[in-house]
Parts: sequence; structure tokens; C-alpha cells
Amino acid sequence: MSTTPSKTMAAFWMAGWLSLTLVMAVAGREAVREMNVFQVMLVRSLLGLCMLYPMIRRAGGYGTLRTARLPQHVARNLIHYVSQLGWFFALTLIPIGQVVAIEFTMPIWTAILAASFLSERMTSWKIAAIVLGLVGVIVIVRPATGEINQGQLIALGAAIGFGVSMALVKSLTRTESALAILFWMLVVQSVAGFLPALYVWAWPPTYVWGWVAVISVCGTFAHYCLASAMHYADATVVVPMDFLRVPLTATAGWLLYSERLDAWTVLGAALILFGNLLNLKPAAAVPARVQ
Repeated sequence: MSTTPSKTMAAFWMAGWLSLTLVMAVAGREAVREMNVFQVMLVRSLLGLCMLYPMIRRAGGYGTLRTARLPQHVARNLIHYVSQLGWFFALTLIPIGQVVAIEFTMPIWTAILAASFLSERMTSWKIAAIVLGLVGVIVIVRPATGEINQGQLIALGAAIGFGVSMALVKSLTRTESALAILFWMLVVQSVAGFLPALYVWAWPPTYVWGWVAVISVCGTFAHYCLASAMHYADATVVVPMDFLRVPLTATAGWLLYSERLDAWTVLGAALILFGNLLNLKPAAAVPARVQ
């Protein structure tokens, strides 16, 4: 792949990311109507492993995936697994656009954890982003009005879990390849979900398997599109494009499910997204010390 920076190519790959994640959200909602979430997660992981095999073979085989940090992989992926379960479950309880809006607090939690445990510097912009993100969540959830519901709490818990998972990924990338991280994610989640899926197993209608296959394909290749976009442009260019997921998902919910987002949800989402934009602001350069 060319190393020439290109915002056009970055936008092209991000269009793929946005399309696939949007389709995955719709497929997830349709699948869990007839299939238990544990089953969806297990089949998704197993299909993901099958799709990953050609990449593993091309990289030199399974021997290249050996790791000395298995406990960290297990911890990260169990947290991610529970968060993913919550995300799929929240899709059945609240509007899709609201799930995605709350999900965008993930970078806020990641920033807090990275500063606390990975020694990353907490700038004034990051602090402002955290405050705006928290205010945005309060605006969406509105606990004082009595309108808070189980779906909102589950979506928020999933977002926090994703933040913890992302912080652990940042730690793992210091020694592990992206392929190894993805492989161990699928392995750990397959093992973790096997017994729960077996316990609740019930054969769904045939068409549901098509939705699960869509989830597996979109979930795998969406990350490939994101990585490719990062190849052509800096994260400060690529990540803001992902914010289009909020209005796009809200539009899909309106068109497909007649879901309407109220003004409070729109305002809260705007605060969360603005906070994320502040979080992308580069830190001021530290002046060199005079010798």
C-alpha cells in the first residue's frame, strides 16, 4: 500500500468504516430479536477466526502469534466481551442513535484511564473534553427527570467497558502486533462465550443466520477500513470523520424503525462530540531546556 498521505483516500476508507458499522448496528438489532446475544457473540467470534485464517497464514502461521502477555489479553478481552454484550442488548432497549451517542463517551474514559495507568499527560483540553462528555451523558440520561432507563445504563456501562478495553489495547500495542491482538480477542471471546451460548442455545429461524454472518463480516472488515484510513492520514484527520456515525445511525433508526430522538439527546450528543474534538487537539510543544 502506498505511503503517500491522501485525505481523499482516508475519506474513502472511512466511508467503508461508517457503512460497515452502520450495517452492523442494524444487523445486531435484527439478530437479537430471534437469537440470544450469547449465541450471536459466539458465532461472530468463530466466523471471525475463520476469516482471519488467511491473514495468519500470510503472516507466517500461528507461531507468529505467540505471546508472553496472555493474562493481559484475557483481561482485556473479557472486559470487551461483556461490553459488547451490553452494546447488543442496549440496541433492543433504546433507539440506535442514542446507543451510539452514549458510546462516544468511550474516548473520555480511555483518556482518564490512560492518564491514570499509562502515564499519559492530562492536558487542559483533555480535562475539558472529559467534563463536556460527562455533561453530555447527564443531558441524555437526565437522571433528575425520572426518565432514566435500563437501556441507557447498559449503554453507558458498555461505553465505560470499551474505554477500559481501549486503554488495555494501548498497553498491548507496545509489544504485540495488531494481528495477534485481534486473534487473541477472538479466541478468548469464543472460549468465554461457549458455555453461556450452549446453555441458552435455541435454533433460530434460518434467515437470522444471515444477519449473524453480516455482523461477522462487517465487524472484521470495518476495522480493516479504519486501519487503512489511518495509513493515509493522521488520527486528527481520521477520527473526526467517525463522528458522522451519530447522525447517520440516528437517521437509520428513523427510517427503519421510526425512532425519533428528542432535543435533549441531540444536545447531549453534540456536547460529547465537541468534547471528543477537544480531546484531539494536539498538546502544546514542550520548550527545550537551555543548556
